Amino acid sequence: MEKQNVEGTISNAEISQLILEAKQANHGSTLKLLQLFKKDINRMSQFIRMPKEDAVSHIIVEFLEFIKKS
Repeated sequence: MEKQNVEGTISNAEISQLILEAKQANHGSTLKLLQLFKKDINRMSQFIRMPKEDAVSHIIVEFLEFIKKS
């Protein structure tokens, strides 16, 4: 049986609430969303041909713009 990381589990309703709050400029919700997706952002940055710090920054900016526009 596979081991699951239950500690980082969050429901769809909670994510939706965080997104709504982030759209309303709630900085705590925005930070929590970034923390939730931190591992994914770091993993995806490996596929962008630029220094890792720049790639991470670019992904974060695009992610935040997507949240604000959607």
